[in-house]
Amino acid sequence: MSSRPRLRADLLTRYGTKPIPRYTSYPSANLWPAKDAEGFAHAVYASIQRPVSLYLHVPFCHKLCYYCGCNMLVTRNEQLVERYLDALDKELDLVAAQAPKNLEVVQIHLGGGTPTFLTPAQLERAIGSMKRHFPWKDGIEMSIEVHPPVTTEAQLETLARLGFNRISMGVQDFDPEVQQIINRIQPFEQTKWLVDTARKLGFISVNMDLMYGLPKQSVERFQKTLDQVKEISPDRIALFGYAHMPAIKKAQGVFKLEDIPTSEGRLALMESAIERLLEMGYAYIGLDHFAKDEDELTRARADGTLRRNFMGYTTCKDSDMLAFGPSSIAEIDGTFVQNAHEVREWAKSLEEGRLAVKRGWQPTQDDHLRRKLIMELFCQLEVDTASFAKREAIDFERYFQAELAELEALEKDGLVERQGARVKVTPQGQLLLRNVAAVFDAYLKKPAGPRHHSKAV
Repeated sequence: MSSRPRLRADLLTRYGTKPIPRYTSYPSANLWPAKDAEGFAHAVYASIQRPVSLYLHVPFCHKLCYYCGCNMLVTRNEQLVERYLDALDKELDLVAAQAPKNLEVVQIHLGGGTPTFLTPAQLERAIGSMKRHFPWKDGIEMSIEVHPPVTTEAQLETLARLGFNRISMGVQDFDPEVQQIINRIQPFEQTKWLVDTARKLGFISVNMDLMYGLPKQSVERFQKTLDQVKEISPDRIALFGYAHMPAIKKAQGVFKLEDIPTSEGRLALMESAIERLLEMGYAYIGLDHFAKDEDELTRARADGTLRRNFMGYTTCKDSDMLAFGPSSIAEIDGTFVQNAHEVREWAKSLEEGRLAVKRGWQPTQDDHLRRKLIMELFCQLEVDTASFAKREAIDFERYFQAELAELEALEKDGLVERQGARVKVTPQGQLLLRNVAAVFDAYLKKPAGPRHHSKAV
């Protein structure tokens, strides 16, 4: 094992069990109020001045994975899928009519649900409609989330022909007992075949999601999963902590509490996985991502262009995001627009000629400042307060006086270091990066109802 420091037991108690946002946005989405589509979203789309990424949410799945926290719908209703595709055409029409013409598209991502729930013909229809409304140049980054048990070679061939060059897949754990409990049977051989086939077809990057904290996981058994991951050798790995919130996600109620690892067990799983991934040659990116040295994600961290949004860590720093499909979130210079969650509600609005926006957030100047600071910590693991103050034309010490005082406790605990104007997250603090960033979150300090955030560890 590497010499990477482990988190002290008292720090796990003090910080690791706190519910903290994941900071894929600031403020977190559960704080956004309802917004009027016609008055709010149209103005936001018209204000775009930068290149854009396009995100499409495909909510459908063939079956329910019990741990899942995503917005998804298990269905065999082909009429509903066709209704979804018809509504997508209408949504693209409405957004394209409001957005500036000739936008430069720099990135495409399909998420879910399970995007490969769609047949090759349906995938071609959805992507064709997106490209007609927002044309893009060949060769841009195009990625899709796939589920190996339902992804065919014909789908991969179609995706490659359409220009997709990156795939991402959830694995979580290859252990058969864990897979049985979480209702996600995904044999290693099937996953390896999918990756090998994708690479033969020209996909240049493979991402794999792993999850710690699931029922029946142990360090020893999870290490066997990492042995198999090493054999596949994905270019990127995301290591997420399972968020047990059965009050929100009812399916999680099937898990026996005694099967779910304790806080100490979760930490042991996370730390041992991180150590192993570092031994395997991956660079530790930000909060929960790992990438090979030659990967664009690693290079982006090195040259300061790494960015974090609702897709996690990404390399397109100076761009906005347009998002389509139920529950999808558009981000335009810190302003957020989110669609209705339920497929039928989303489709009905569009069939009536209205955008399906449900809520959103118009940031204040303070929001902009704190968002930039939090994202700098998440992407660079440090912030030069003098440079930040100069860029934003503020007196950093005065503006963040209370936060800097609060940061002193984290410094004493070894989570950050102050070196002149530089605030740097330590290796131990990287394990609690959400806690470090939360110091600068003004909304966490305000009284509010249930936040429903997952634990920091």
